[in-house]
Amino acid sequence: MSDLFNPDGIAVVGASATPGKIGYEAMQNVIEFDGPVYPVNPSASGSVFDREFVSAVTEIDGDVDLALCCVPAPVVPDVIEECGEADIGGAVIFAGGFGEAGPEGQELQDRLVDAATEGDVALLGPNTSGFLVPEEQLYATFATDIDTIPSGNVAVVAQSGGLAYAIAFQAENEGVGVSAMVGLGNRANVGFEEAIEYFDTDPKTDSIILHVEGTDDGRGLLETCQRVETPVVAYNVGEQDVGDFAESHTGALTGEYELYEAGFAQYGVPTVRSSTELLDAGTALASSPRPDGPNVGVVTAQAGPGIAITDRLKAAGATLPSLTEETQEIVEEILPGITFSANPVDTGRPMPEFGEVVDAVARDENVDIVLVYELYEGGLGYPTDDLEGLVDDVDKPIVFASGGPREIITEELAELEAIGIPTFTAPERAADAVSALVQYAKRNAEPDAVVAGEEVSADD
Repeated sequence: MSDLFNPDGIAVVGASATPGKIGYEAMQNVIEFDGPVYPVNPSASGSVFDREFVSAVTEIDGDVDLALCCVPAPVVPDVIEECGEADIGGAVIFAGGFGEAGPEGQELQDRLVDAATEGDVALLGPNTSGFLVPEEQLYATFATDIDTIPSGNVAVVAQSGGLAYAIAFQAENEGVGVSAMVGLGNRANVGFEEAIEYFDTDPKTDSIILHVEGTDDGRGLLETCQRVETPVVAYNVGEQDVGDFAESHTGALTGEYELYEAGFAQYGVPTVRSSTELLDAGTALASSPRPDGPNVGVVTAQAGPGIAITDRLKAAGATLPSLTEETQEIVEEILPGITFSANPVDTGRPMPEFGEVVDAVARDENVDIVLVYELYEGGLGYPTDDLEGLVDDVDKPIVFASGGPREIITEELAELEAIGIPTFTAPERAADAVSALVQYAKRNAEPDAVVAGEEVSADD
């Protein structure tokens, strides 16, 4: 797995000097990598991107750990056999036409797996668009215009490369980044379990988010998610009947949606219902202390958004505990006569003392997670100075949501993120992110959650 995701050298098999071809686009992407890159093509001569063509991977004079296979499906097993001979431990296979393409394709995929097993090669794919690790400028893909995706601390592991890129570009648009983005494709011998275990040990990764179309080893996926220390969140697709489409896409064997949802719940894995929620949940988990419990304290400067947040949190199983008498006294002393001083705390509007109210709620012993909503008002701004150092002091997640002119709040919210407070621009998105924190806290409170109730069978 290290050869695959952390290589010292790269070979592009099927490299091309013709713009538009996969072998050209893959070469163009990996030349950014800080290590040797070798274009391999027995039919080519000369050079591409100032690298001399090599006739085969076995002819490379240098260290290579990773091969990007830009060749047609029928010759891929032979290429992987040569990779094994050359001691290349990782390969990305872009071609389709394998298990997702019917019996003949499955036979070809079986040959591919046999060659990889014999040569000890970890395969990403086939039928994948590859992966990227922005911090290392490692773009092992044929997709274009991907070097704008910033580095971060969330690893995206998606069955679909297309959805993986959709999430990664959404991260860029939101001003957050990814530690890695991986499209698993057909999962010939590197699947969810292997990827999760690898990124669990990756120092750049603080949360792992999954897109799941289906798997033939549901139990293995669930047990891996439960076993690792890094928080995992899943987006399980298939609430409606999409089995035929999914199987034609990545060869996925979809199980019943309710079965997988119940399995994730019993194994303590937070689940979401959209790619946006998936990224938001991963961002909140990666950027916050681990919550000790599911008790949420809500502070809002506007009642309407606070009500929407409260409704959404309760629907997700969060608890909004009563604040201690001491906290309520502090809040009422700061702002006598405010509209609601229990939980949620509603200040009615932004005001200079808003940060002091958040501080008091965050220090309440009944509160495990804090969610704050405050519309932007130019004369006041956000209570960044009041909140600086608070996350470290209380060792609790504090999540902040707001709305206002984009050009202004983008800069203002970035200052909050810099002090360890994840931010969102809609009340519902903040509530959904906190709901993932709540689910994760419940897992920690009951690490053997799978023993509760009748165990779900996830073998199909």
